[in-house]
Amino acid sequence: MSNSSLSTLPSTDRTDVTARLRDALLAASFTADGLLELLGAPAYAALARSETVPALRATRGDTPLETLVRLFLLQQPVPPARLADVLPVDTCLDAGWLARTGGGELAATLDVRPYGGSGDEDWFIVSDLGCAVGGAGGIGSGDEQVVLGVGGASTTLAGITVRTPVGSALDLGTGSGIQALHAAQHATRVTATDVNPRALHIAALTLALSGAPAADLRQGSLFEPVRDDETYDLIVSNPPFVISPAARLVYRDGGMSGDDLCRTLVQQSGERLNPGGFAQFLANWQHVEGEDWQDRLRSWVPRGCDAWIVQREIQDITQYAELWLRDAGDHRGDSAEYQARYDAWLDEFEARKVRAVGFGWIALRRTDAAEPSITVEEWPHPVEQPLGDTVRAHFDRVDYLRQHDDAALLAGHFRLAAEVVQEQVGLPGAEDPEHVVLRQNRGMRRATRVDTVGAGFAGVCDGTLSAGRILDAIAQLVGEDPVSLRDRTPAQIRLLVEQGFLVPAR
Repeated sequence: MSNSSLSTLPSTDRTDVTARLRDALLAASFTADGLLELLGAPAYAALARSETVPALRATRGDTPLETLVRLFLLQQPVPPARLADVLPVDTCLDAGWLARTGGGELAATLDVRPYGGSGDEDWFIVSDLGCAVGGAGGIGSGDEQVVLGVGGASTTLAGITVRTPVGSALDLGTGSGIQALHAAQHATRVTATDVNPRALHIAALTLALSGAPAADLRQGSLFEPVRDDETYDLIVSNPPFVISPAARLVYRDGGMSGDDLCRTLVQQSGERLNPGGFAQFLANWQHVEGEDWQDRLRSWVPRGCDAWIVQREIQDITQYAELWLRDAGDHRGDSAEYQARYDAWLDEFEARKVRAVGFGWIALRRTDAAEPSITVEEWPHPVEQPLGDTVRAHFDRVDYLRQHDDAALLAGHFRLAAEVVQEQVGLPGAEDPEHVVLRQNRGMRRATRVDTVGAGFAGVCDGTLSAGRILDAIAQLVGEDPVSLRDRTPAQIRLLVEQGFLVPAR
């Protein structure tokens, strides 16, 4: 099958065919839970890395589920007799989901991968054959129009996206349609765009096969397909953020110089958001010699938006070039060509004085505040997905702290957030710990050092007493002047609220 031809793709007009195929897949337990039960955890995890040998070994039987796994996930031709009682074969052949091989067997025309929705829905992500994300060998396709399936980046973005009910959502660069599929569960209207027409067709198949409402699909780059008068409550994008010397692969290379595509996407999103709306992206950014990377990102934030930007990883330019050369399978080709492409990446970085590349999350929220809040931080530590509620809570706390000066904080009531524990570090037998650490076991899983007053304060916070009254009690207990304690503690309270250790109770 030619990956660049739309004519070879299954029809998106035959909803009855798609519904029958979906029913057949579900009847055979071709679901995320069904796969895990059939393959076992090791083979299931290997399949997520695009390693197929364990799954091939686990599907040597002739049950309907084993047959479907070999057909749609492992791209193995199947004798027609084995599919006769599993799928509506003739219908799937006519619609283009299946094709006959030269040997008379049946083969899938696309990868169809079970995917568990956020509410335990049984969904299916459609992508091009051989284009599952995560394999160590690279995509290995010379076709620039290929559409990838589910990978770590797409699931990360899905996990951090705020999932409150909204009227309108926009998925920029939809690819296989996973973000549009998630958005369809809580948005009345979903618009999805992509520069690649093949991606729009496959996204429509993903939505239809998953039983989700159709999206408004539009071709074009970034906000080009969006009318001037259109705004949204939610904008999400897993864009082609790779910083490369040439726009060779549509699914990953943005076609702009350096990190300009990500910068442009962020800067243009502000005017497209409704009041209180969120825009959430994955992005790469350059670490340039003589420039603070955090200042670089602050300059991207559009006017009228609060921002929370988290750098999750950083790679030097050699690591970065090698990662994406391998992603394209260049390391398996001609060695001289590989070296030439490697040189081109390094030449491009050196010309722009780039020393490293960061990867992370960017979350914006439209605000009418006179002084928007911009938080840029590095957090490479493990987190607990999904984080959508954590992102929303971050901006709620921004509002609270913006509206409360120190006097108002002391009059406020707080409670300790769930899953926060206290750790004391010191020498064995010592009367007092050297330091006290509060640690979150949920969400961002932050840890922060506090003094004995801060630890005592946090431990007492259950929403009953005001912060001021708690401090007065602590001052009496430790023999400190209560006025002095009230003067120096609000900064620590503000930090604990900002990082989510304390939650306003009223």
